Amino acid sequence: MKKSNYNRFWRWHFYAALFITPLLITLTLSGIGYLFYTNVENNAYEHLFFGKSDKTEQLTIDEGIEEAVEQYNGYSVSKVIGLDDPYNTRLTMTNKDGDQKYVFLDDHYQIIGDQNAKYTFSNVMRAMHSSLFVGGTVVNYLVELAACWAIFLLFSGIYMTFKGNALKKKQKQTKRQKNRKWHALVGTIITIPMIVIIFTGLPWSAFMGNFIYSAAQEHPSIGIPLLKQEPPTSDMSEIPWATRKNEAPTSSHSHAHHEEMSATSNSSNMVSVQQLMNEIEIEHISKPYSIIYPMNEDGVFKVSKGSNTGVTGLDVSPYDEITTYFDQYSGKLISKVGYNEYGILAKWFTWGIPLHEGHLFGWANKLLNLTVCLSFLFVIFWGFKTWLSRKKNNSLSAPPKISSGISISFIVCMVISGLIMPLFGISLILVILIESIIYFINKSNNKLNIAS
Repeated sequence: MKKSNYNRFWRWHFYAALFITPLLITLTLSGIGYLFYTNVENNAYEHLFFGKSDKTEQLTIDEGIEEAVEQYNGYSVSKVIGLDDPYNTRLTMTNKDGDQKYVFLDDHYQIIGDQNAKYTFSNVMRAMHSSLFVGGTVVNYLVELAACWAIFLLFSGIYMTFKGNALKKKQKQTKRQKNRKWHALVGTIITIPMIVIIFTGLPWSAFMGNFIYSAAQEHPSIGIPLLKQEPPTSDMSEIPWATRKNEAPTSSHSHAHHEEMSATSNSSNMVSVQQLMNEIEIEHISKPYSIIYPMNEDGVFKVSKGSNTGVTGLDVSPYDEITTYFDQYSGKLISKVGYNEYGILAKWFTWGIPLHEGHLFGWANKLLNLTVCLSFLFVIFWGFKTWLSRKKNNSLSAPPKISSGISISFIVCMVISGLIMPLFGISLILVILIESIIYFINKSNNKLNIAS
């Protein structure tokens, strides 16, 4: 039975690696790219981030925003990002089709230039890493499924390493044994850090991410604090993960004139951005922060500091995370929620996401993640070489089929994995069905051969 367990793990390990390796390589390489997006962008977009306009006239921030709206016809401002010196102020401008531009203002609030948001380095890496540039539910599920099966590969690899004595010293080793040893050794070393990296990325996933967020919402004692709010529909990429889908409180109706407003429009009754920034300063909220415009006449200004923004120069320590809501007509603070109000689940992922992205503790975090990612690529490489060294011509050379029964320990292991990773569990049912069909077909063929 133990041999049966080993062979079954080996067979599933082989087929899982065969099918998801291209996706794992893509995710790992794009993850490495994203690790260094701030360093790349600081250099690639140096003029936009730190440059100065030829115009030296001092404008107010509201005058700068007005000039941007005039210059970029058809676009309106949906977000203002105030960064620490020496960074310039960044505006997010959106048109009616949802296309976005990033427009930069210098310290005189003069326009420096703009970027197509879709093609910035960080957004390209993010799109590649999370949705393979394609997007859509199916692709997002596929990426998440690959991450889940990667965890299975790591755990099954550990099992086979010790059950198969892959690390045992031998006087004479064949080429295949050497490749297998390196594959097993490095895989064993990186298993725990790799699983940490994968699990800290799951809050952004399609299936498990929504499950985690729903659990955090439904159980505020361990998750996200309750706020009586109106669901925001503006771009959420700069909002901290723990408050990303929270409903926002509404502004006072006594100030509203009930005129129609779009997500990025500016009512004449709305406080100016400068007035709002004065109120932000009164509340002792320091830069960097992002300001998201109200969605409608009842909406509020949302001002936030996040530990996982995806914007160069905007990330803060998890302890400094805060989301605040200001009345759009008076500019006064309505409510706020910060790290100290988070439950243990929200706090865990407030630390976990920047750890996954490689900026929780500076360069050491980047280099640690880089080492783990490169090691993972080497594990894939040595696994491929191990297969080639035993592969026969014109044959896939898959591990042998298993004809004996399944042990209780194997079932328990798979059930626990399926419960922890539901999408993996669903795919596991399909794998078992396919294996069963193949088994019964082979069994029938054998009976026919014997009869003949």
